[in-house]
Amino acid sequence: MKSQGAAKNEANNAAQAAASSENGAASASAAPAAPEAVEDIDFSKVKIEPLFEEEVDFETFSKSDFRAVKVKACEAVKKSKKLLQFTLDDGTGNDRTILSGIHAYYEPEELVGKTLLAITNLPPRPMMGIESCGMLISAVHEEEGEEKLHLIMLDNHIPAGAKMY
Repeated sequence: MKSQGAAKNEANNAAQAAASSENGAASASAAPAAPEAVEDIDFSKVKIEPLFEEEVDFETFSKSDFRAVKVKACEAVKKSKKLLQFTLDDGTGNDRTILSGIHAYYEPEELVGKTLLAITNLPPRPMMGIESCGMLISAVHEEEGEEKLHLIMLDNHIPAGAKMY
């Protein structure tokens, strides 16, 4: 069952598509952009960690504060091969610093402007003399014997500080 908002969005998209096709080639600037090519992934070569057998009660899980954060700046930490230092907008009006050991997977400049998922209520942890206040959430798997990591990137329409449930 679709929510009312999803149904409205679908109806609006259909109406816009119909209006675009009615206008035809009247305006070259109104032509929709070509869809991005979707990469086919062979998941038969992917290995993931087994699920935890230990259960976590709802109260314990509820204590974790997952938030959308916007990357304002990102740079490699000097004297570290792994760490990236993120300056994040977490919706509070104060910048949040999180360090993450993902430099092998991402270059700092490609992350600026992205909306990521973070847990924001972990105790601060000093790393390389810098206090990291949270953790970015990523997906990790093994593919053909090599570890792969992907930051969880959210839709840029989600505002900084939005709570995840």
